[in-house]
Amino acid sequence: MTEQQMAFYVDLAACSGCKACQIACKDKNDLDVGIMWRRVVEYVGGDWTRSGDAWVSTVYAYSVTVSCLHCEDAPCATACPSSALVKRDDGVVLIDESRCIGCRYCEWSCPYGALQFDGDTGKMTKCDFCADYLDEGKDPACVASCPMRAMDYGPLDELRERYGDLAEVAPLPDPSISRPAVVFGPHPDSRAGASTSGRIGNLEEV
Repeated sequence: MTEQQMAFYVDLAACSGCKACQIACKDKNDLDVGIMWRRVVEYVGGDWTRSGDAWVSTVYAYSVTVSCLHCEDAPCATACPSSALVKRDDGVVLIDESRCIGCRYCEWSCPYGALQFDGDTGKMTKCDFCADYLDEGKDPACVASCPMRAMDYGPLDELRERYGDLAEVAPLPDPSISRPAVVFGPHPDSRAGASTSGRIGNLEEV
């Protein structure tokens, strides 16, 4: 039984898309080329519309930083045939490498594409919420590195009380699928998760 569910908070209005969180994660965990536990997705849309003799812009863009969201109903853990994915008492989802058989079922089941296969080890990898840092009372590397202070973390209930309960934003999937442990602060132009008005602007990066 999870005593509390640790979660991330991302202020979409403050995020500049600089990718410092992505770089800090990669550096802290010494990840090989091609493995990214945190990615920054750019969502863009809009057009120019005619209004009398003038053209009016409806163009918008915002960034969403996303990693493993340590879901309350983690489908990766359910899909794993060797029980290699486990939730700690604080809700953080970890991979027990001694049990992982590299079948990649967890990767296919994750709606966020958070699990990454390491071809050198034949094992799955993913964000571990900097569990070692948490145990030392330190901030996760991604949170600490953000120059805009657009990220925060803590028990999910406390984040919801402080920031609201927004967990659905395009282009991320329906949060009801896995109940992700994340709260978003809205961007003035952010769209609902079901929106098809925009597209991922940096698909080659994520």
